[in-house]
Amino acid sequence: MIRKTTLLLLCLIGILPATAADDGVWPTLTGFARQVGSFIDSLSVKGLDHRYIEAPKKPWQVILRGNINQSDLKMSSTLPHAEEIFDNLMKGEMVWEPRVKTDPATYAGFWAGYRGYGFGYSWNVGGDKGRILTFGATGGSYGVNLRIHWFDNDEPEIYLAGNALRGINYDGTLLYSPFTFSDEMEIGSPIKTRFLLLDGYYLLNGKKCSYAAAYDQSVIQKRSAGSLMLGAMYFHSTTKYDADCNADFILMMNDIGRIKSWQASAGVGYIYNWIPVKNLLISGMAIPMFTFYNHYKEWHYDSNLKDRVMTDGFLALDEMEESDYRLRVAQEDAEVSGNLNVKVNFDARLSVTYEWKQRYFINAFGQFCNFKYELDNISGRLNDWYVNVSIGLRL
Repeated sequence: MIRKTTLLLLCLIGILPATAADDGVWPTLTGFARQVGSFIDSLSVKGLDHRYIEAPKKPWQVILRGNINQSDLKMSSTLPHAEEIFDNLMKGEMVWEPRVKTDPATYAGFWAGYRGYGFGYSWNVGGDKGRILTFGATGGSYGVNLRIHWFDNDEPEIYLAGNALRGINYDGTLLYSPFTFSDEMEIGSPIKTRFLLLDGYYLLNGKKCSYAAAYDQSVIQKRSAGSLMLGAMYFHSTTKYDADCNADFILMMNDIGRIKSWQASAGVGYIYNWIPVKNLLISGMAIPMFTFYNHYKEWHYDSNLKDRVMTDGFLALDEMEESDYRLRVAQEDAEVSGNLNVKVNFDARLSVTYEWKQRYFINAFGQFCNFKYELDNISGRLNDWYVNVSIGLRL
């Protein structure tokens, strides 16, 4: 017996096109698609100086990509009274800095688009686990990109600094001296980070210098040219490690188990497309970004581990198993949010492209970004760089 879904599919394939053609729906949809294509074509070539920039006859791009990526997340927590946790083994202010520096991870994926409008997806094939999703839209004088990246790590590198107990004076007073320590720490549940990066650019000399030629190959740069450019960037990140088994880690992070940040930035920079020989393009751009919106939100947690430490002292940790840790939402200031001071971020890219017969091309480009936040007793920064290597075909 033919299943209902199969019968429906046959109807859609065999009957709907004919019916739609009869009543004029299909030609209308086809015409609309052509109008959209014509509109995108006009955006791609509008106002271009064709001595410098050429739009290829074949509008579609299909690209196979390989990607190498590394993210470096560093958080810093300051405990103002370490003796409250460490039973006078430590005294005064103590700094606790976990750092997640992922191994260079390798991804493989694809990108497909029409005149610079398209999307791509890459899968992790080596190194730390993660995924990358990208969207792009470029025209004669502008470019817009969306990148989403996930990664996690359960062995952060820990740096600890403070004043440690060194001995007892003849009069019974405790002696302390500066102390530092760093090592990898295995935690029960990984630190999970996700960030979204949306950036856009507008070239003031878009008639002669093309962003698209360097970064998605939807047009061809024929002569060397440069341009001042306006840039804007939106960044959103979430870092969380709020699992029961991480209660000790959360205690050292001033009871914070999850952090979100939002940043919006704008700036002025420069791009230069250099054609040293025919068919070879080397492009570099750099934009200092002024962060005018910088918002954060953090979630605080208490735990049975914290209760035990505050009652019986730090050494009571040895009497508890990690599987017995239990988190609970903090009674005070469970969720805290606010606006931070303005910051200066930086966005830089470098691209190399070689093409032949106006149909085939190979490209390599890289990007580096830096983001920072700073609260009362906690701060952090995220550095992220990646290099894409691709081979493409125009259709």
